[in-house]
Parts: sequence; C-alpha cells; structure tokens
Amino acid sequence: MKKALFVLAAVTAAALPLAASAQLTANVTLISNYKFRGQDQDISRNKAFKPALQGGFDYAFGDTGFYVGNWNSSVDFTPGNSIESDFYGGYKMTMGDFALDFGTLAYVYPGYRPGRTVELYGSAGWGPLVGKYSHTVSEDYFNFAGAQTSSRSGRNTGYFNLAFVQEVAPSISLKAAVGYTRFASDIVAPNYTDYSVGGAYDFGGGVSASAAVVGATKKNYFGDANKARLIVALTKAL
Repeated sequence: MKKALFVLAAVTAAALPLAASAQLTANVTLISNYKFRGQDQDISRNKAFKPALQGGFDYAFGDTGFYVGNWNSSVDFTPGNSIESDFYGGYKMTMGDFALDFGTLAYVYPGYRPGRTVELYGSAGWGPLVGKYSHTVSEDYFNFAGAQTSSRSGRNTGYFNLAFVQEVAPSISLKAAVGYTRFASDIVAPNYTDYSVGGAYDFGGGVSASAAVVGATKKNYFGDANKARLIVALTKAL
C-alpha cells in the first residue's frame, strides 16, 4: 500500500509543472450487481439483484499523459466492511495505431485490511480492441492466500483481459470481454475465466445505460459468486 501511494505521489509531482490544461472528470453509477472479474462482490444474498452505488473521478494533467484517479463501490463480502475504494495513477500515450496505458492501482477496503491489494497494469488498444494485463505486487491477492495469517502469498497473481467495444448504430455500442485469472502458486484455488457480453445506449448529456450477461467458470469451486447474471446499469458522467 505504501509503495502504491508513493508511486501516485511521484506521478503527481512529475506532472504538476505541466498541468496548465488539467482536466477533472467524474461519474456516478447505479448497478444491479457488482461483479469483479466475473465474481459477485455481494455474497450476502444468493440473488441476481444486489444493487451497488459506484462512482469516482479522474484527473488528467493536460497533455502530459499522466493521470490519477479514485473509484468507489459499495460491497458486501466480508464482515466489518461495506466499501471498496480504488486509487490509481499512470501514464497514457499513443504509438502509431496503438493507445498504451501503464500504471499502478491499489484496492482498499477500510474495514478489511487483509483484502488490500496492489497491482501494476499495462494495456494496449487498437481500434475496438483493448488488451490489459494486471500483476499483483502486494503481499496477497484480496486475501485469497491468507497471507496475513499464514506463510502463503498471493503475490505474482496475474489477470489478462481482452475487451471489444464497437458502435453498431447511433448511440448504441456492442461490448464483449473475456478475462483469465492465474493465481499465484500459494493460492489454493483454481484459475478461472470470466466473460461479459452486452451493450450500451448513450442518451446524451453524459447519461448512458448498459446491460450485459456477466459470469465466470469454476462455479463448482466458487459457488454462486461465479454464476452468470444479467446486470443493468445507469451512469451519469459529470
């Protein structure tokens, strides 16, 4: 966690002198079920409808390519905590037809310290396709290894995601994604694949709606958390 905050601070310090055209954007979303990498983040009810309130902001330092941000969501998968708060910072650039993005992301759960996780990520976008890889550098991966209470470690867990977004009609976009989680060797859980297929409609004025079927494999091990759900969301960009 300290390393992640140091990286964010370093990024901010480096970009501030050139931030004359900095831009701040924000968003808020109401979603029928929050799934992270195909898994329900509310395990208190074995139902498809588990609404969550989400939102955050991004601060871009003008044309420097540097950015920082924060994103939050209500969650319910462990006692004593009801919020996920993500802090990230990175650098975006273009190289020919490719849009590149590199950064650090820290997942923080105020009432659940063992779940705190830090990842380094890198992505490359080409047309409607974006490939992204995230690599865990913290001691554990969302406490899957139980590193706080054992000698095991979730460090070096990797996640690869390939996403497709294409406008197929005015204001209508088709979205699809597939991801793969490869756990560190100390984690006693099977690697699994997650998926999402759906679409979005842009109403204009920063308001959009989306619907998608989202789920993951290895349901025999993870149970209903990996069950496919129809998820709908309403978003307002500010």
